[in-house]
Amino acid sequence: MDSITRYAIVGTGGRHEIYRDALLGVYSKQAELTGLCDSNIGRSRLSAAWIEKHYSRKAPVYSAEHFDDMIRDTRPDVVIVTTKDSMHDYYIVRAMELGCDVITEKPMTIDAARCTSILEMQQRTGRRLRVTFNYRYSPLRTQIKHLLMNDIIGKVVSVDFHWMLDTRHGADYFRRWHRNKENSGGLLVHKATHHFDLINWWLDTTPETVYATGRRAYYTPAIGDQLGLGRRAERCHGCPEAAGCSFYLSLKDNKYLRTLYLEQEQYDKYYRDRCVFSDSIDIEDSMTLAVSYRNGAHMSYSLNAFMPWEGYMVVFNGTKGRLEHKCEGSVYINGDGSVPGSLKREGSWIRVYPHFAPAYEEFIWEASGGHGGGDKLLLQDLFAPDSTEDPYGRRADQYGGAWSILTGIAANLSIQNKMPVHTLDLVPLLTDKTGCYLK
Repeated sequence: MDSITRYAIVGTGGRHEIYRDALLGVYSKQAELTGLCDSNIGRSRLSAAWIEKHYSRKAPVYSAEHFDDMIRDTRPDVVIVTTKDSMHDYYIVRAMELGCDVITEKPMTIDAARCTSILEMQQRTGRRLRVTFNYRYSPLRTQIKHLLMNDIIGKVVSVDFHWMLDTRHGADYFRRWHRNKENSGGLLVHKATHHFDLINWWLDTTPETVYATGRRAYYTPAIGDQLGLGRRAERCHGCPEAAGCSFYLSLKDNKYLRTLYLEQEQYDKYYRDRCVFSDSIDIEDSMTLAVSYRNGAHMSYSLNAFMPWEGYMVVFNGTKGRLEHKCEGSVYINGDGSVPGSLKREGSWIRVYPHFAPAYEEFIWEASGGHGGGDKLLLQDLFAPDSTEDPYGRRADQYGGAWSILTGIAANLSIQNKMPVHTLDLVPLLTDKTGCYLK
């Protein structure tokens, strides 16, 4: 009989469910869920009730201040961290210190000092850390890696990468805790970490220098006034402008959102539906970067969070030609019941323009499910890998996690100081030989 690996989860918001249900369902023969922990005890109890109802199991529940007790009492081998971003470092470091390996949601953390503390603890304890970049596992993004690995356009010289968040999904970051940099590092860390990791992984390189500009151009009080929403409240629930606001989110009319958030506000006063035009927001919604990489490539990048469609366009210019890729994704709000980031095939393609030969289109690899089909494959690799082989280098450790956030951290500093930032100056433990994925 295969040995059982014991897991505990800290952070019981919406994202933890994908791990919880995988451990109790498909991977229950290899895994055991030992405990749940959260700063909002109501959400932890809600998850425990779900487990008892759907899996006929009891899961011990712990408040955040009793995290150490959970580790001592339930003896997990691995802690899964799905808290808000600013708390990732605390639980990663403490779990390692208490003798556990760690799986963490991206971003690994939100600034250079916290990144350094994670790397130091990992080196001191030797514990294993996995950062869950589900985009690497998406068949379509893996196909791009496959083509570039096979030298289809030669050595990549430059990249143009532009990501669009539509006015449904994009606005949601301005309602939640992500709206303040002290919680999320802004979209350049919380969201764009996915994108910067893809470039590091696609090109098998790491960023050296970052220059960035950014501002909040759309989700502002002035735009709210222009839209005629002069009587808006600080949150959607009970707002007098609800009937006329295109950004109105009703927590009470969505069973999932009502149960997970509205009914749990009594424990921590966290409001899931704050106004997207509030003057208390301090993150950007429009950003542009110029990035140079260790292998000599350069990238121009943009992220806009108020677009009419969701997805991205990326172009690789190489010594043997050019690869153009567009991916259009589904429109969703986190927790609205739809599959997050599913692929729209009719809006996605890969085109190759070789030197001295006709252009052609690649038939894109099949994908279904969350995050372009990446979620399911990621879970399999985490909890029941078929072998130790990882030909595309999709598994990311603390170094992949660090390099992915350093582009965004450097960009935040560049916006603040109006100067280019060298990534290796931020985290001395990294060197130009530190890779971005597990070999």
